[in-house]
Amino acid sequence: MGNALRFLYGHCCKPSAAGDSDSLGPHGVSAATVGVSALAQDLFSFEITSKVPEGLSNHVASSRKAQANWYRKLLVAWRESNPPPKTPEEASRLVVQTLKRHHKADVEGLLAFYGLPLPHTLVETTAEVPVALPQGVVFEFHTLPVDARAVADGDTVTVYVSTSDPRESCLVPQEVQIAALERSEARAHRDYARADALHKSIVDAGYRVIPVHNEEVLARKYRIRLRGIDAPEGGMPYGNEAKEELAKIVQGKCLRVLVYGEDRYGRSVGDLYCNSLFVQKLMLKKGMAWHYTAYDQRAELAKWEKSARAKRIGLWASPNPEEPWEWRKNKRERR
Repeated sequence: MGNALRFLYGHCCKPSAAGDSDSLGPHGVSAATVGVSALAQDLFSFEITSKVPEGLSNHVASSRKAQANWYRKLLVAWRESNPPPKTPEEASRLVVQTLKRHHKADVEGLLAFYGLPLPHTLVETTAEVPVALPQGVVFEFHTLPVDARAVADGDTVTVYVSTSDPRESCLVPQEVQIAALERSEARAHRDYARADALHKSIVDAGYRVIPVHNEEVLARKYRIRLRGIDAPEGGMPYGNEAKEELAKIVQGKCLRVLVYGEDRYGRSVGDLYCNSLFVQKLMLKKGMAWHYTAYDQRAELAKWEKSARAKRIGLWASPNPEEPWEWRKNKRERR
């Protein structure tokens, strides 16, 4: 069952050029993007099954019993790390430190199995100033390709994040991991009724198994409320146009999401980037949304709304369009 979790991996960053094959690790994907997640998934699989991955013995000389001992130590170290490793270098350092009393050849073989840097290639560097995230960002993630049907309106979309993401891999409830494994096995035995029942339990827990590039990926569901804009509601003029515009921007794309927190409806409030383009900027400049000044004072949002107003495009073709927040207020009062 050690390989049963391979279907959990996302493939938004799968290499496509022929020359990329040189960088492929034993898992068939770029070690630079997936090696860390492969190790994380195998550790959590070991916690459930007590089995080490198939194929590891081709890279190390020690027995399966010794290998299991490594994974027990690594599982403890991984869970105690805060935050958990996110880069290949961080993962390599955790493995080297945790298994420092074990044979050098075995440690290097384990690292090679995951395509992680070997000890002699690790270089201690001084901390560099990272590209600054906007003030208030709590965390960020990258989504799987977005389904256009997941766009609720011009400022709300449902996205899914692969549990192979280093941050997400630590948060998957054990019952979801077990259900995903059992569902995979049920489908392999063509027991589709049981597989469907298990998938329902996964969905009820806020996850879903999604087909990506002919493989199945276990993913976590997030409802995203675009920060700083307010699009017309469905029953308002330009409500449908705003929804269609957002769907056109994000359909089939992997998005970068910067999350600031949650709103009162449990949605993650965030900035969306699609192919490095700021989605809120596109919606404002096309006249498909208002700058929501009650919750976001960023000057650039006001500038982009002003530009669309001046050109009288989108909803600004009307001389005095009704604001969504006023429309919602009046609707509540009528009730």
